[in-house]
Amino acid sequence: MRAVKTSSQNPAQQTQSLIERAKQVLKIESDSVADLIGRIDETFARVVRELDQCQGHVVVTGMGKSGLIGHKIAATFSSIGLPAVFLHAAEASHGDVGIITRGDIVLAISNSGETDEIVRLLPTLSRLKCTLVGMTGNLGSTLAKRSDHILNIGVKEEACNMGLVPTASTTAALAMGDAIAMALLDLRGFREEDFAVNHPGGSLGRKLLMTVNDLMHIGGDIPKVA
Repeated sequence: MRAVKTSSQNPAQQTQSLIERAKQVLKIESDSVADLIGRIDETFARVVRELDQCQGHVVVTGMGKSGLIGHKIAATFSSIGLPAVFLHAAEASHGDVGIITRGDIVLAISNSGETDEIVRLLPTLSRLKCTLVGMTGNLGSTLAKRSDHILNIGVKEEACNMGLVPTASTTAALAMGDAIAMALLDLRGFREEDFAVNHPGGSLGRKLLMTVNDLMHIGGDIPKVA
């Protein structure tokens, strides 16, 4: 894919080029998410069931843009009642790996499956007998080979015209994380009230948790008109 050059175009042409480029990006990313549908299989279901039955920590780890996606996935898990934490893969080698205990479930995100910081973490996860879920786009990678379960998030191309900036791949990873979370939500019979308990400060919490008793005046606080 070539870059769309707009500098020599008149304003109308430039506007149209920018619109077309944006549409192209959205098409690439939406196709990448759609391609995941055919990969949802028994492995995916096993991952969801193991997360549901996890008695230890759920730790999500990644680097760079994958790490940012990992932050969101961990936050989504926690919001639906599955306590999860994000572990920065680089910081793991400098003491933060102590958050991982024997028997935890670790979700490691790396499109290449060869991210140095992730690979260095694998022996420790093995010693701790953690269940490793590898979310990667490279099924022949070190991460894939060492994982107990593999979720394929590979994409045909990035939306970046140089094929370098993580775009479609991070969108696919985010969508797979959401798919896990929503499947888990259904498995647990999660209700609006359960969600509101984890969001007491938001509008949903006020809507679902606040009762008349929380708002009403009683005793001497009741307004009176002579």
